[in-house]
Amino acid sequence: MKMEEHMRTDLKRVPTMKIFDFAFFTKSIEGIVELTIGEPDFNTPEHVKEAGMAAIANNRTHYAPQRGTAGLLSAISDDVAKKIGKVYDPATEILVTNGVTEGAYAAVTAITNPGDVILVPTPTFSIYMADAAIAGGTAVEVDTSKTNFRLTPELIQSYLDEYGDRVKGLVVVNPTNPTGIAMNQDELDAIADVVRDKPIFVIADEIYDQLAYTEGADQYPSIVKSLPEQTILLNGFSKSYAMTGWRVAYMCAPKPITDELFKVHGFAVTDVATFVQDAAEEALRNGQEDPAAMRAQYRERRNVLYQGLQELGWETTNPEGAFYIFAKIPDYLEQDDEKFAYDLAEKAKVAVTPGSYFGAGGEGYVRFSYATDLNVIKTALDRLQKYCAARR
Repeated sequence: MKMEEHMRTDLKRVPTMKIFDFAFFTKSIEGIVELTIGEPDFNTPEHVKEAGMAAIANNRTHYAPQRGTAGLLSAISDDVAKKIGKVYDPATEILVTNGVTEGAYAAVTAITNPGDVILVPTPTFSIYMADAAIAGGTAVEVDTSKTNFRLTPELIQSYLDEYGDRVKGLVVVNPTNPTGIAMNQDELDAIADVVRDKPIFVIADEIYDQLAYTEGADQYPSIVKSLPEQTILLNGFSKSYAMTGWRVAYMCAPKPITDELFKVHGFAVTDVATFVQDAAEEALRNGQEDPAAMRAQYRERRNVLYQGLQELGWETTNPEGAFYIFAKIPDYLEQDDEKFAYDLAEKAKVAVTPGSYFGAGGEGYVRFSYATDLNVIKTALDRLQKYCAARR
């Protein structure tokens, strides 16, 4: 008897993470330069590491409160209020999660009944599609390539017209992975108007909010500002503070919603390590300048990569946030983006991520990550130039 045949059938709809399979393949190629995985190449700031080590030395290694430590919850509330003007009650409206990945899982699982539809704008990182399938719902990909990779009210409405009352959730990632698009407040307000007063939750994934290249009053646009009562806000420390391995993030929502989210979170992970939360609190309380220093370097790298691709004749958007450039493969090269990426890795020893791995609208594109050293970017451009020249 094959016991695996008797497991939950919904799991057959969970997509595989091809992005990690490809990254594993590229690591086997000696001398390859990698512009693939979206992880900061910076180390966690020293003062944050010291706070974590001090917490361990002080035996802050026991179970933490399931919702989060009082210190971190307060710091999160203060930080969110400073950035977007919304005050969440630390005791009842915030949960500390094991990365945004866990927050996304908890949010989708908590709102989805069998047969429900979660609208997921694509191209995007694919966790939401898997979460919806696990929850017994269906992730419907909203192809933003039709609107130059910007999510528009008209595009959302077209999917609402098609799927009607089945729609339970809308994912809004801003800035976006893989396109680097960053919507402004006017755009987010218009999106909010489409779902306002409908029984639709907005899952606002703002993990890249500190890596937007706009300055001034609109530096921190958020759909929370215009639709707080329907929005579940997700954010964390991985990208802004180079804390990917610490696995710490948070989710915010009105108390009645948070109470339901807590049921999933509490039984799924119990809590986040106390010393990790102490380090995250240090990041928010005393590391306000850390993201700005990293952002300045990302901006320089973006400019070099963008200019280099333009000179090679590649069609790209100029990223407004995150640390990716989404580029259309020129017509004279292999148009199957997966085949192209594998060939580029093998022949030119340059690793970029196939666009189709990010869902509908990504076909024929590749993602370049500039979360890497400037010299690596320049080497990649030089190798790409030679690869392209040989195939014209």
